[in-house]
Amino acid sequence: MKFNTCASTCLAALLLTGNGIAAAAKMPSQEEMWQIIQKQQREIEALKTGQEANTEKVEAAADAIESVDSDKQGSHSTGKVASWIENTQIGGYGEMHYNNLDSKKEIDFHRFVLFFGHQFTDNLRFFSELEVEHDNTEDNGAVELEQAYVEYDITQTQHAKAGLFLLPVGILNETHEPPTFYGVERNPVEKNIIPTTWWAGGIGLNGEIAPGWSYDFAVHEGLDTSAGNNYAVRKGRQKTSEADANDLASTARIKWTGVAGVELAASVQYQEDITQGGDSNAGHAWLYEAHADIERGPFGLRALYAMWDLDGSGPESVGADKQEGFYIEPSYKFSLFDQKLGVFARYNQWDNQAEDSNFDSEMKQINAGVNYWPHPDVVLKVDVQQQDNEGGNKNDNGFNLGVGYQF
Repeated sequence: MKFNTCASTCLAALLLTGNGIAAAAKMPSQEEMWQIIQKQQREIEALKTGQEANTEKVEAAADAIESVDSDKQGSHSTGKVASWIENTQIGGYGEMHYNNLDSKKEIDFHRFVLFFGHQFTDNLRFFSELEVEHDNTEDNGAVELEQAYVEYDITQTQHAKAGLFLLPVGILNETHEPPTFYGVERNPVEKNIIPTTWWAGGIGLNGEIAPGWSYDFAVHEGLDTSAGNNYAVRKGRQKTSEADANDLASTARIKWTGVAGVELAASVQYQEDITQGGDSNAGHAWLYEAHADIERGPFGLRALYAMWDLDGSGPESVGADKQEGFYIEPSYKFSLFDQKLGVFARYNQWDNQAEDSNFDSEMKQINAGVNYWPHPDVVLKVDVQQQDNEGGNKNDNGFNLGVGYQF
């Protein structure tokens, strides 16, 4: 019994001694403690350095955001300029002629024209055309505003416009850039009867009425002819320069383009008083015009007829109550690598005093020539001209050279 108690006491003592020895073996030395402390200090310093770096990054990001906001505010006007450039279009055309005719031998920079257009929104735009004729205004030249109008898309197929615009009549009146027609000079029928180029201030509608069919309608300033000019319609253009608006005119056109390369159209215009109330011997006026413009492969054909019917004893007294003309122009275009060469012939006949029984005022002219396009927008032209006029009208024969461009 004593042996058991002594054994138990000795065992407990040994266990306690073993635990103490184990605990003493696990306890780090002073040097190890110092290394541990240094390691912890380094970790603390690293954490502090990382925190400072993060703080600097946050501050830099904030500065960058502030800088971007400032740049946005500062570049607001630059953005507006960029937007203006993207939505604004500039173009133009011009032509110089050399005429060697019975009536004149001259070189004339006939037209220098600039186009300016701007797209305000997807359905609202502006278009203008500024022209200098005959190089300067000191002699026979002029600076003219031929177009300046705003157009609005009512729907995808219906459009309205207001301002100064070219009237929807004839072939050349709306499209007369030199590379688009044959011959150095514009044909005399559209020039003297329609009369091209003819623009007016007013309002207009145009659009598609069925596949291949379109219409134009406009109310605008009218002509202002007089007895002193034998009621010649070309001299009655007011060109929207303080134009007398006593009697407005209305023009309508119907056009069919249902087959590629084919345009068939007819126009009519009415004006109550072609002298704007200045001549009691003149009355209303009607213009009728029809044309075909066909281009099928290398073959081309243009044909046009136009006629004015003027009321009143004044126009009747000088035979100007009927003014009419027509022309027909076949053509053929060859391909020369990436260039084009076209030949044409045109017969023109017109009369601004067709009803004058005392004087045969009929004019006849034949033109034939060549157009050469080194580029689709640049053309060189040559044609010969032969007139066979009736009555006392002088013939005007010879040849013409021209260069023209568009962009």
